[in-house]
Amino acid sequence: MPTATRHVGLNAHLLSGRANYRSAGIHHYLHNLLQHLPAAAPDMQLTIFVGEGDAPAGANVTVRRSRWPTGQPPVRIAWEQIALPWALAGERIDLLHSLAFVSPLIQTCPTVVTVYDLSFVNRPQNFRAFNRAYLRGLTGLSCRRARRVIAISHSTKRDLIAGYGLPEDRVTVVYPGAEPEFRRLPKKSVETFRAAQGLPEDFVLYLGTLEPRKNVDVLVRAFASVKPRGVKLVLAGAPGWHVEEISRAIEEAGVSDDVILPGYVSAEEKPLWYNAAQIFVYPSEYEGFGLPVLEALACGRPVITTNASSLPEVAGDAAWLVPPRNTQALAGALNDLLAEPARQTDLAARGPAQAGKFSWPAAAERTAAVYRRALRGA
Repeated sequence: MPTATRHVGLNAHLLSGRANYRSAGIHHYLHNLLQHLPAAAPDMQLTIFVGEGDAPAGANVTVRRSRWPTGQPPVRIAWEQIALPWALAGERIDLLHSLAFVSPLIQTCPTVVTVYDLSFVNRPQNFRAFNRAYLRGLTGLSCRRARRVIAISHSTKRDLIAGYGLPEDRVTVVYPGAEPEFRRLPKKSVETFRAAQGLPEDFVLYLGTLEPRKNVDVLVRAFASVKPRGVKLVLAGAPGWHVEEISRAIEEAGVSDDVILPGYVSAEEKPLWYNAAQIFVYPSEYEGFGLPVLEALACGRPVITTNASSLPEVAGDAAWLVPPRNTQALAGALNDLLAEPARQTDLAARGPAQAGKFSWPAAAERTAAVYRRALRGA
């Protein structure tokens, strides 16, 4: 006798329809996972709950769009705690995947929860008080009540086990991937892009949200201490929390004429920015995963990043690792790598192979396997 199709609901309200810093990070993970999940879970009916974002179509996919303006965090929180339980009951959902930290307090079915990092615990100063209180208050409870928990790195898994006392076997690591667009591009395309952007032949690139925990201020000071002749520093990305600290570091270091701030970079242009750079630097002190490092490696760029949290998992032996918030160590790595073309070539050659270990189809397959285990009650 055939087994009835199981019905999985996915709370994807953090999908963003706007081109800003919310389009990075969690939105990126949700967007790419959902593109591949229908094919990875043909034995399930998927109902995706969204607000302003776009969800994929498919024979086994239903999209339920809320009329609530859930792009506003307080409204989204109210929706997931008040409206979502009713929607789950109405849709007869067998399993809910809460794709970002928190499940409804009122549970009408078993749950799976994805946690990206515990920065609201480890770096609370980077969060507004309301968001910090909500995440700290409900993430641990959601994880302890869930049948399965998904972490996006072993670093986050260790934090979950240590912070919430979760059994190791209940937490599954599902790595993100890099899209096929992130690859070495033809030289002519890169030169055309560089000319259109007015970029120099040699520049050091940082690409990510401009906020304190990324340690962009440390990169600015390290660059200023090296002062490479003819090389510019490009800090690409949308301004985030406390961006004024970066502006102050640029002014105090006296490198205003050597720093380029292009602002938000669209997903379509990211591969060109990586390919055009001489070196990519990502000096963050805490990451759930660190997608920019993976993307730069996939594009065959020499990468300098830190040995903190999840970043060594992403970088493998294909990047130069330094301690976080160590200006002298970062300056030394930057100076040495700029002076050693052979080392640049070696790291660039290792990048695509390391990046190839991560893929979105694999992430979707692993997520679907988590659903099957949770639906079995395991």
